[in-house]
Formats: sequence, C-alpha cells, structure tokens
Amino acid sequence: MNFEDLIAKVKTCGKQKLAVAAAEDDAVLEAVDAAHKQGIADAILVGDEAAIRKIAGELNIDLSDYEIINEPDKVKASLTAVKLAHDGVANMYMKGLLDTKTFLKSVLDKEVGLRTGHTLSHVAVFEVKGIEQLLFLTDVAFMTYPTLEDKVHIIENTVAVAHACGVACPKVAPLAAVEVVNPKMNAEGKITGCVVDGPLSMDIAIDPEAAHHKGAQDRPAAGHADILLFPDIQAGNLVYKTLVHTADCKNGCILTGTKVPAILTSRSDSFQTKVNSIALAAVVAAGLAEEKTKAPSVRELAVRSTD
Repeated sequence: MNFEDLIAKVKTCGKQKLAVAAAEDDAVLEAVDAAHKQGIADAILVGDEAAIRKIAGELNIDLSDYEIINEPDKVKASLTAVKLAHDGVANMYMKGLLDTKTFLKSVLDKEVGLRTGHTLSHVAVFEVKGIEQLLFLTDVAFMTYPTLEDKVHIIENTVAVAHACGVACPKVAPLAAVEVVNPKMNAEGKITGCVVDGPLSMDIAIDPEAAHHKGAQDRPAAGHADILLFPDIQAGNLVYKTLVHTADCKNGCILTGTKVPAILTSRSDSFQTKVNSIALAAVVAAGLAEEKTKAPSVRELAVRSTD
C-alpha cells in the first residue's frame, strides 16, 4: 500500500469536492490544481479573488474549472469556506494563506463549523521505503497530552482513516520506552475494527527482526504495526520531523474527528505532501460517504442523543 494506491482508490470513487479557505497561496493553489488534474478533487476557492487570479496567472493555472468566492477578509473567508463543508457543498476543508488559530476557530465554530461531538485529532500517514505497510502516526500536531480516554478516541479516529485507506483490521501500537504489557489496553474491547497491542517500543512495533531479537515476535502488532500511537505531542512531533527530514518517505496529514476531513498543512510542507494530504482527505471523505449509507454505530447514536 502506498500513496499511488490511495490516489487510484479515490479515482474509483469519483472526484471529491474541496473548499479552500484564503486560497491566495501559491503552494496551496499549485497542490489543489495538481489534485484536480489527477482526478482527485475539484475545488471551491474562497479568498481574495484578485490575488488568487494573479497567483494562478504566475503559475499558469487555468481557473476556468474552479468556482471562486471573493472574500478578502481572512476570518470571513474561513467561515465561508467551512460553511460549504458544513452544509455538504464540499466534503473536504483545507487551510490556505491563513494562520492555524483562525483555521481551527472556523473548524470549531458552533454554527457553521465541523464539530461532531467526537474528540479532534491529527493523523499523519507515511509511506516509508523499507516498510511494506503505510504508517499512521497519531497524534503529532494537535492533541498535546492525551489522557487514556483521549487515546481511545484518537485510536478510533485513526482506525477510521486506516479503514478508508483499505486496511481492514489495523494493528495499533501504543508506543513507550518499555514493552511491559498494559492490561488496560483494549482489555474491555471498547475499540473495534482493530487490534491494540501495547505498549511497544518503536523498534518492536515496526521492525520484525528487532521484535524477534527481543522475544516479542508473538505480540499481535510486533514488527507490523499500522498505527503508531504516541504518548504525547512531543514524542509524536519529533518522530514526524525526523522521518520527513531524514527518511526516504512520502506523507500526508489530516485533522480527524470532524464532520469532513480537514487539511491542515504547513507552508514548510512540500508540494507533494500537500497533494498527498488532499488525496488522503479524499479517500477518507469517500469512506465517510459510504459509512453514511450504513446503520449508525452505538457511538453515533449516543452523540446524536446529546445534540
């Protein structure tokens, strides 16, 4: 499984629709246009129309296939764009030339935002040379110091992403510096659709040879973990940046637990990371649409009862 597989997968579902807040950003426009040309997503561009057209001209981007909503004010642009996702006009939401605080405020807006009652968390998906499976890293950018209950919700969010990507029963490795089995990890079967095995050290989680040498080869996730659950944002962010800057890898990231996947990329992220993030969001959006045709889960019913 790799990002080419994800792009091929989303193409079988048809183009998704992306709403971009403050779209007057050259790197974001370039990635959005690449996603459009690859058949991943169409986009509605919300922001300063004059600036959007100027940048598009400099990048030789044909805007005739795009809807543009002129809103030069960045706060208003974020609320306009997120409302498109809230109302179902778009099924993905992306940050453009906008600070993260304003973007997140729009996501959490009580009237037009993307709240669902679920805990929000961040998922970074990596294709790493030498590792056969995709790695789902969480949480490396949003949840700072998650409690045990928070980690249950983070796992649920990430399992949904893994399922959408075609991983039927992901192996979840809560990471730590030691490998002493924690009987509380999934002991009550609260988390379905996955196998939770932890804590595990990083080497045992992803390296079958290390698992064998340490006598952990019989652990369910040893050597072949799909989801890496970090103890806190410090550990997660360090691993994330180490992979990005030293490994032969590709990655994409989304915010989950929202009504639709939200793409929260940084200006320092590469062009390919932005395209991969759109592709990842598109696969998840298609998966969410498919889930809506099925019977609601117990958790969904509980959330609805509190609305």
